[in-house]
Amino acid sequence: MTQPTTAKRKGFRLFNYFSEIFNELKKVVWLTRREIVYLTGMVLIVTIIAGIVLGALDFGFSELVSRIFIGN
Repeated sequence: MTQPTTAKRKGFRLFNYFSEIFNELKKVVWLTRREIVYLTGMVLIVTIIAGIVLGALDFGFSELVSRIFIGN
């Protein structure tokens, strides 16, 4: 009996690896275009609101620190 060379075995494993990935991706339930647009909009809205709140807090604390320590 001859044993398969290391290159053949690795190539075979690599092919199986990508084949299994492809088979698993077939099982994934993908979002519809409408769901993607809705969820993207929600992320943008939450991001903008969080940016505004954090910006306001930063401005408020900056003013507080400058008035207390600098005395303006």
